Amino acid sequence: MKTLSIALKIFLIFTILTGILYPLLVTGIAQVVFPHQANGSLILKDNKIIGSELIGQQFDSTIYFMSRPSAIGNNPIPSGGSNLGLTSAKLMAQVAERKAKFITFNQLDKNAEVPSEMLFASASGLDPHISPEAAELQINRIATVRHFNSIQKQKLKTLVYTMSERPQLQCLGESRVNVLLLNIALDKIK
Repeated sequence: MKTLSIALKIFLIFTILTGILYPLLVTGIAQVVFPHQANGSLILKDNKIIGSELIGQQFDSTIYFMSRPSAIGNNPIPSGGSNLGLTSAKLMAQVAERKAKFITFNQLDKNAEVPSEMLFASASGLDPHISPEAAELQINRIATVRHFNSIQKQKLKTLVYTMSERPQLQCLGESRVNVLLLNIALDKIK
């Protein structure tokens, strides 16, 4: 009986310590040191939440940069990929369809090389980034549809360049640009 009593006391102490005090401490530190990130990196526009820097959104309008395809429709609840392998006929059909759509949508040459992130969904289905190269292939379409003059088009090219994030520590990952942030900045070009 004494052993059971000691075990219950230890269980209660560690439940309070690791289940209540530690999470409160970590949450408190995060709120003080990194409040934007701790609250989901939410983006506000006109005092309304329009998204998160960390979760991709679908952009199908010709006036915006297209985002990466998602096997789950950019829904964060069932986060995951399609689990289709490279030998899957269904995946090959999706890739061919996505390539044709990207080329047609952006009025590119039918033999244009399309960056892989515009053809394949990410493993999480939530990736908010595309490569600067994928963004650059969309500049002419956006400039044409928005009736940009040459100065505005140059601003758009500069915007893609300045919003591109370099690999972490110059060697981890690849250069990328956040599509939602890019599209918000795009709306500010006058």
